[in-house]
Amino acid sequence: MEGNFESIKNVLYNEASELVNSSAMFKALRAKEKIDVDIPKEFAEKFFKIIDKVNLSLMEEKDNFYGYFLFQMGREIRFDINSPTGINFKGAKYIIYFNPIIFLQLNIKQMESTIKHEIHHVLSMHLARAKELRGKFSTLAINLAMDIVVNQYLNNLPPYATTLKGVNLKYELNLEPYNSFEYYAENIQNVLNVLEESDEGEEDDSWGEELENGYDPETTHDLWDESENIDEKTLRDFTEKFISNSEKGVIPIHIEGMIDSLKKSKGELPWNLFLKKLMGTVESNKKKTITRRNRRQPNRLDLRGELRNHKAEIAVAIDISGSISDEEFKQAVKEVLSIVKNYNHEITIIECDKDIKRAYKVKTIKDVKERCSSGGGTRFTPVFEYANNKNINLLIYFTDGKGEDKLGVIPRGYKVLWVISGRGEGISLKESYGAVKKLSKVEIKDNTLDMKDVRNDGYSMNNQEPIF
Repeated sequence: MEGNFESIKNVLYNEASELVNSSAMFKALRAKEKIDVDIPKEFAEKFFKIIDKVNLSLMEEKDNFYGYFLFQMGREIRFDINSPTGINFKGAKYIIYFNPIIFLQLNIKQMESTIKHEIHHVLSMHLARAKELRGKFSTLAINLAMDIVVNQYLNNLPPYATTLKGVNLKYELNLEPYNSFEYYAENIQNVLNVLEESDEGEEDDSWGEELENGYDPETTHDLWDESENIDEKTLRDFTEKFISNSEKGVIPIHIEGMIDSLKKSKGELPWNLFLKKLMGTVESNKKKTITRRNRRQPNRLDLRGELRNHKAEIAVAIDISGSISDEEFKQAVKEVLSIVKNYNHEITIIECDKDIKRAYKVKTIKDVKERCSSGGGTRFTPVFEYANNKNINLLIYFTDGKGEDKLGVIPRGYKVLWVISGRGEGISLKESYGAVKKLSKVEIKDNTLDMKDVRNDGYSMNNQEPIF
């Protein structure tokens, strides 16, 4: 069957090449020109028979989740995309697009991987998450970051596929595996900024084989812009329906993690994305001062002026009474530092149980100290008394939520974000004075190595991107 499949595929590739001049098409794609091709009905039917064979192969695999997912997706042919496959959301369903010229150069296992690649983007909610980073990072940085994330779980990738190893080599980075796409985007953007400033990034054709074959990492997700304009909650609801109809057999461990994160979110903005939005409002707040007159009404001496470039003061309170595990503590602090590092800020770590044990400044994860031992019990009031006496702009409180039912003091002049640990149910306070979000459960990792989980590039399949 494999030999027959290859021969049919090669014949079809030749037909596709006759429809468009391949070299001219690649030049047009590289110049980001639109390509209109009149696709004969007979060619489309034969091409989608190839896709049916790939789908059947996915269905026959042990982890047939991908096959059932693909079965629900709409299918279209597009010669003007710079990758073998692409996706967007239209007509209340996901559409997967194929560029025959690029797709038909792959073997069947590589074809499967490109389809799995698109499904991973869907499960990771990358279509929605990418919008959050537009304007902050370049399209190239975002695309490379997302592709790094999804490709870490795939074998049999095309030779030009974006991988962690490839990006590390190209940009002389040392990015860690199985991290969030926001982490990768930020680090890649930093390098791109340096290259742009030194003029080394101009006319960068060092992607080599990728561009020669029509694949361009900077435009791989341009199709997403053609998606219907729907809110994130609606998109998540449709995604959950696709997932529900695909859970027929054995589901890979990393897919279970993605699905679990989707279902637990219940349409609410996760705590770390909520913090990103909150940081925007905190940073925009200007500090009031009596030493400067109000610019709009300078004669009103009773109105305070404002100081620009005010350094935001962020307090991160960690409940050390035993309700937050070491794993949760380390991940929480790492994510906070990652989110606020691009803002003009100072961070104070407050370790507390029924009293404040220690408070100290941090700039990087290396500054974070081993946690103090706890005397047991939790009271929230001491932290708010501390914050009220400092110039705090934002207080982030990590706890299991079990403490007083009423604060002894009312928060003054700063925003509050409660993040409840994976084992907590909610906040005991009748009035929280801020947003309450749930911290995704962090499993304690076993350091022993299971050889069956090791990929050929040396990374463990048990590790995965923090989805949100």
